[in-house]
Amino acid sequence: QVQLVESGGGLVQAGHSLRLSCVASGRTFTTHRMGWFRQAPGKEREFVSAISRSGGVTNYADSVNGRFTISRDNAKNTVYLQMNSLKPEDTAVYYCAADPSALLGSVATRAAQYVYWGQGTQVTVSS
Repeated sequence: QVQLVESGGGLVQAGHSLRLSCVASGRTFTTHRMGWFRQAPGKEREFVSAISRSGGVTNYADSVNGRFTISRDNAKNTVYLQMNSLKPEDTAVYYCAADPSALLGSVATRAAQYVYWGQGTQVTVSS
């Protein structure tokens, strides 16, 4: 069982930055692929970014590529999402997710691949 707790959300103006953090409980963090998803009001949950177990492979949605950076610190059981040049359309609840996978050097980009989810953190970008 893995518990995920996100933090770092808030209200910012367009063009500014935020860094989200997600801390995982347990001693098996390195055996999980990690990902970030988001859900805006009235919309379906969508993929934002994912990272492999070691952190060596990453993937981004086209809408955030070049602006967001995912990283992980396995010693701290934490995955981060650095969000730069934020836009009003980035406004959403952001969720951290964990996929217990034996696969090395790969990422998971579909929500159905993830087993564990955090409670979400609100990000609001004003214009």
